Amino acid sequence: MAKLEVVGFDPSLNNWGVARGIYCTESQNLRILSLDVVKPVVPTGKQVRQNSKDLNAAMQLAHAAKTHSKDADAIFIEVPIGSQSARAMASYGICVGVLGGLRSNGTPFFEITPTEVKLATVGSKTASKTDMIKWGTSNHPEAPWPTRQVSGIKQIIAGKAEHMADAVGAIKAGLNSEAFKQIILLMHTRKS
Repeated sequence: MAKLEVVGFDPSLNNWGVARGIYCTESQNLRILSLDVVKPVVPTGKQVRQNSKDLNAAMQLAHAAKTHSKDADAIFIEVPIGSQSARAMASYGICVGVLGGLRSNGTPFFEITPTEVKLATVGSKTASKTDMIKWGTSNHPEAPWPTRQVSGIKQIIAGKAEHMADAVGAIKAGLNSEAFKQIILLMHTRKS
């Protein structure tokens, strides 16, 4: 029985979602072991130029992406597709640059679109963040979702969980992709 260590990323300049799990190729069972949100800590103040802040954040994201990718058998990334504002476009460029650096340093990964993530999980191209969190927590209750106690009731911290759910969704969409299925088929054929 082949067990693969899988990683999912939901890239963002301010909240880079990460999920890590184990996937059994025979049972096709996915178990999420850890979740994280990488939040770069950048210097503040009017004396610090925006490009210096962006470079500092990019370095932290690149380091985190490399660290979280270590020893993974398969990496699935919800690659950003663009933006509406100039600042959001800068964030997009930084994230794509970090991903390009990861790949150029010899780390292969499967590119997944946001639409593929939403369809593979919730089944709707217009799935909301709330829909994604509900899907993630109900399909992977074993995952260490971020919670807090409110009046004695455990509640999910949506601000973190949304990025984590998208990272788990990237894994799910990637496992369903034809490219990944072909690799698994090849792997099983060679064992026979």
